Amino acid sequence: MKVFLTGATGFVGSHVARAYCAAGADLRLLTRSTSNLKGLEGIPAETVVGDLRQPETFRSALEGCDAVVHVAADYRLWVRDPDAMHAANVGGTRELLRMAREAGVGKVVYTSSVATMGFKRDGTIVDEATPVSLADMIGHYKRSKFLGEQEAIRAAGMGQHVMILNPTTPIGAGDVKPTPTGRIIVDFLNGNFPAYVDTGLNLVDVAEVARMHVTALDRATPGERYILGGENLTLKQILDRMSAITGIPSPKMKVPHAVAMGFAFFDENFTGKLRGKEPRATVEAVRMGKKMMFATSAKAERELGFRVLPIYSAMRAAIDWFTANGYAPKYAAQIAGGKAK
Repeated sequence: MKVFLTGATGFVGSHVARAYCAAGADLRLLTRSTSNLKGLEGIPAETVVGDLRQPETFRSALEGCDAVVHVAADYRLWVRDPDAMHAANVGGTRELLRMAREAGVGKVVYTSSVATMGFKRDGTIVDEATPVSLADMIGHYKRSKFLGEQEAIRAAGMGQHVMILNPTTPIGAGDVKPTPTGRIIVDFLNGNFPAYVDTGLNLVDVAEVARMHVTALDRATPGERYILGGENLTLKQILDRMSAITGIPSPKMKVPHAVAMGFAFFDENFTGKLRGKEPRATVEAVRMGKKMMFATSAKAERELGFRVLPIYSAMRAAIDWFTANGYAPKYAAQIAGGKAK
């Protein structure tokens, strides 16, 4: 089976690449000229240089492929140029699907996000059927992923074999960049988490998300969405669990959203707009944090054989990987390796 995979240099994508490699697939990986290839070490695959914002740069790479697995996305909670994010996440998805049809590719797996779901402020656990619209999407990233997902649903409605996976918040080893979620772990390990806000996430083991990308080719229904999640946890519970693993104290001070918003506004304008660097806190992230992103994966369990795994192993793997690769002080690595419970 010849598989064209986008996003393989990213966190989830690198795990998906390894899962397909283990399944015996012949991989053709889309990379950018500026991509960090560290996550691809040890993966036997052909690489193609291209850019989702310029789809014609990789049209020929789709020839002869049996499947397209589209994991790539511009995943940032702060961007100087929202149009570039839209071009990659929406336009790039639309054009990739079109070119896959024209090349006669049999199946497509599209990696969306749980961000496209209709979350509530009261912590209601949502599923794929929870009503949602574009107006519910907070920020450029969520809007672009929602619109990209609509392109996949539209293509499936026209008869293209497109399956849609919606991972929640993946964690585990190998988050090279790191992702915004990985930054939470890195900040905690570096003692840069003095307080927390009242919010919640669903954490999922990235290895199980990757396994589902292989399984979906044969078991998922075209046009259907499948939430891939794990444990629903408040941010405080996440920090407490990392504390239990590392021995690093968990913050005790809870900050009101209004205070967090004030800091984010200052950081975004001073660090982002004036200094040209990515801010640690963003207005978009604080606005998103007002909703508990709790979800159920019952549909994926029932139809795909997805497994909701305890998050401890993935959290431990992430902490060990970050400390082993210099993202956090050595003392944290020593604690994680020898003194944790």
